[in-house]
Amino acid sequence: MDFNVKKLASDAGVFFTRAVQYTEEKLGQAEKTELDAHLENLIARADCTKNWTEKIFRQTEVLLQPNPSARIEEFFYEKLDRKIPSRTTNAELLGQYMQDAAKEFGPGTPYGSTLITVGEFQRRLGGAEREFLQMSAINFLTPLRNFLEGDWKTISKERRLLENRRLDLDICKARLKKAKLAEDKAAAAPDFQETRPRNYVLSASASAVRRLQTLSIRSLPPHTLFFFLFLSTCYVDNVSCVFLFCLWLHQAGHELRAAQTEFDRQAEVTCLLLEGISSTHVNHLRCLHEFVEAQAAYYLITVYTVPGMDPDWLIGERGNQKGKVPVTYLELLS
Repeated sequence: MDFNVKKLASDAGVFFTRAVQYTEEKLGQAEKTELDAHLENLIARADCTKNWTEKIFRQTEVLLQPNPSARIEEFFYEKLDRKIPSRTTNAELLGQYMQDAAKEFGPGTPYGSTLITVGEFQRRLGGAEREFLQMSAINFLTPLRNFLEGDWKTISKERRLLENRRLDLDICKARLKKAKLAEDKAAAAPDFQETRPRNYVLSASASAVRRLQTLSIRSLPPHTLFFFLFLSTCYVDNVSCVFLFCLWLHQAGHELRAAQTEFDRQAEVTCLLLEGISSTHVNHLRCLHEFVEAQAAYYLITVYTVPGMDPDWLIGERGNQKGKVPVTYLELLS
């Protein structure tokens, strides 16, 4: 297996540092950078959209397919990227049974001929139901699923990345704060190094510090910098100690500026994605209209009167079907 040990160790260190920062924030022992109000509102709106879209999606699935076993079967077909087999609706199956029974009883008998007629209408009802299910799945369920499995996953990924950038920023802020405190403490501490008898160590250390002063702060690895900080506390005078803490302070400031830039960039990317929720609402509204139209075409029955007809009956139409309907069984909407 080919992998980079240094990168693995570095990633583990970053993960541990972020975990410590996150834990301290939860315990109230560390400061947390708050997002701006606009971004917070966008995040809350996106979470609300996701939660309700998921509930509407699940319940629509139950409405269109009440059988949980059939829903599980369709789920596996989708995950395997295979075409879902067409199912015969209950009304179609009932119509087929009626027509088969009519053949056995004799289509010329009153019962047989009636079974043929009713069976044909049942098959039409079943066909209308299947068309309604297909149209609803394509025009309504599919866009909702695409949002939950596509757009929302992208938004969640960018939000996790933004949270990591925020943790890195707060870690750098904490380091800079510690560096300032250490610098102030070193500047205020009395110089007791002159009383030490090891002058040859002092001379060598001072020479090393002078060479260190000629280096660029960006060229100093962190472990080298911390080594000289430790050395300064043991062997060099207070002035050199302050200088080394200044180097540490500059390094912390440089890391903070870089972390702030990364955080601002990621916040902008996340904000742009979250603002797209408005377009999602517009798209889902259009899909909802199509779902209602398909549902109305399937369920709606139009009734009207005919001159000279018994007032207890009305003519009803549903799709291509037409017949007499008793008034007592109707609830007139308009």
